[in-house]
Amino acid sequence: MSEVLVAGLTFPEAPRWRDGKLWFSDFYSHRVLTVDLAGRLETVVEVPQRPSGLGWRPDGTLLVVSMLDRRVLRVDGGKTHVVADLSAVATGPCNDMVVDAAGRAYVGNFGFDRHRGEPERSTCLARVDVDGRVIRVAEDLHFPNGTVITPDGGTLIVAETLAHRLTAFDIASDGALLNRRGLATLEGCFPDGICLDAEGAVWVADARRNRVLRVRADGTLDRTLTTGQNGAFACMLGGPDRRTLFVLTNTGSGPAMAEKTDGRIETYRVDVPGAGLP
Repeated sequence: MSEVLVAGLTFPEAPRWRDGKLWFSDFYSHRVLTVDLAGRLETVVEVPQRPSGLGWRPDGTLLVVSMLDRRVLRVDGGKTHVVADLSAVATGPCNDMVVDAAGRAYVGNFGFDRHRGEPERSTCLARVDVDGRVIRVAEDLHFPNGTVITPDGGTLIVAETLAHRLTAFDIASDGALLNRRGLATLEGCFPDGICLDAEGAVWVADARRNRVLRVRADGTLDRTLTTGQNGAFACMLGGPDRRTLFVLTNTGSGPAMAEKTDGRIETYRVDVPGAGLP
């Protein structure tokens, strides 16, 4: 059974647990926010071109994906500064991101603009190095979305929303992605945001079927949590013991959600704590 931590959001996405709070982006209010376990909200920064993925460099610098202008920004003193422009490699709006222990950011993109009726096409996963250099590190991905890195820093897992699967790569010492392989095929599922637990299982928000799935490291389905009338678009394990599963839900997706403010953050208690990045 879930509890509602906060409601009235436009489209909450990219949840991250840090410093005793849940950090997240609210697409159509153009804000990065935090919420504590009492439900108190605080605006961190505004991102006019729509914020999405969040992550931190080793020195504590917050990085934010700016979706529509396809950039990665850093936040300093409540203001944003451009780290990298991905418009040369991202063929659709940028979305989720994970930042590794070396400060390298792996950023996905839609591959096409679905809200403008463009046809579906595959795209790449980009890496933004600490010096701002942008490198294509994986090709032929179908809407790369939520992304996690295992605690040893050796494996990256990405949700391919339109391919209905989780895909894994080995991470080389220089940040290259090698040994691509399928981790799980999820028929009928549209995997969006994901997070990792200490047993190597991946929690997957299913953007179309109002549920969150726990997928074991061997690719088998372990548990399903339903989210009622709202679809599940992202999830994160946090709280003091990292056994609170935060699920970000909404009654739909797309720009029309800006006026509805149906977005919520709901919580579930689970047995296995979170692990890895983000």
